[in-house]
Amino acid sequence: MSTSKNKLDTGLIRELAAILREGDLGEIEIEHDGLKLRVSRHSTQVMHTAVAAPAPSYAPAQAALPAPAGPGAVPVASGAPDNAVKSPMVGTVYLSADPQSKAYINIGDKVKKGDTLMLVEAMKTFNPVEADRAGTVKAIYVQNSQPVEYGEPLVLIE
Repeated sequence: MSTSKNKLDTGLIRELAAILREGDLGEIEIEHDGLKLRVSRHSTQVMHTAVAAPAPSYAPAQAALPAPAGPGAVPVASGAPDNAVKSPMVGTVYLSADPQSKAYINIGDKVKKGDTLMLVEAMKTFNPVEADRAGTVKAIYVQNSQPVEYGEPLVLIE
């Protein structure tokens, strides 16, 4: 990095900006010889940061619809029935506790009343969505890291 006392190498900044674009990153920071440089780009996307539980960065193939995933699966396009478990709040849904963990539920799983089905993150707090009845998971209407609205159908349990 070539810098003089009050002069910064603009080529370096351009290189960092290119890395941001190519890597689809929101921010990059470097520190060298006492100089700290942070380059970030503005985005309309919401960045999720969690201290207690990191947000998963994958969508399990079996739980991520729109395509039916297993016997008896209901595709998203068919619409959700009124008895589907709905989101209790506006937020972002996560299908597992962290990226290394398996999904809480998959289509075909048997669940008991009170079992955790997924998490909805709102205001940096992860809130469990629990089964309101016992039964079999017939459909999962959301994908991992998907924003959801209050009352939006999440899961069909029959």
